[in-house]
Amino acid sequence: MSNPEPDELLSSRRRFLKFAIGALTFAGGLVLGLPLIRTIYRSAPLKATGWSEATKLASLPLNRPSNVKFQTEAEDAYIRGSAVHSVWVIRYSEKELTVFSPVCTHLGCYYAWNQNTERFECPCHASVFSIDGTVLGGPAPRPLDTLQYKVENSTLYIRWEEFKSGTTEKIEV
Repeated sequence: MSNPEPDELLSSRRRFLKFAIGALTFAGGLVLGLPLIRTIYRSAPLKATGWSEATKLASLPLNRPSNVKFQTEAEDAYIRGSAVHSVWVIRYSEKELTVFSPVCTHLGCYYAWNQNTERFECPCHASVFSIDGTVLGGPAPRPLDTLQYKVENSTLYIRWEEFKSGTTEKIEV
């Protein structure tokens, strides 16, 4: 056997190092790029599309707004989590309800029920709404947004949605 010449050894080491660096770069890029690839593949973030249990109907007074808080599960890109939402619910009977999003249609502030005036009032820019959600005053461009609901076994389930503020049309975000 003959000893390899120094130029051949140097050349084979360089080839090995080039290959090793290339393979490590590819593997690192693949590992770091997977979340980006997944985000691009799912061009829009996933939203909570299921029904969330809100409350028992017996806990809601008749013909009076009640602020109800409930939890939803959501996924955005590869991050999963839960969020607590608040809604206004008016119960007219065992099956007939109105569920309002708590967000003012003007600029997205949270409004409240004023028992003295018996109106929904937004503290940010003085929009005022009747108990049925119609605009009574202020800069709000449309009535209060309603949310989908269903009643099963005397339990209220709500589908959480968000809508674009400041528009005359109810546009889901």
